[in-house]
Amino acid sequence: MTVERAILLVVGTLIVATVLLAVYVNLNWLWLTGILGAHLVQASFTGLCPVVMILKKLGLPQKSGFA
Repeated sequence: MTVERAILLVVGTLIVATVLLAVYVNLNWLWLTGILGAHLVQASFTGLCPVVMILKKLGLPQKSGFA
């Protein structure tokens, strides 16, 4: 598992979880889904992502995720 693939797994899991929570618990969970989406846009421009920093500190290797 590389950092690039792990970040896709983490964010994808969070988005699916928040959508399910919105459907079965409360629609206000969609705010978190929107925040996650906005963070992905922000990270694409700045390159700053706290989850990536954590995954690097955990020792995951960095390689091209889609090569």
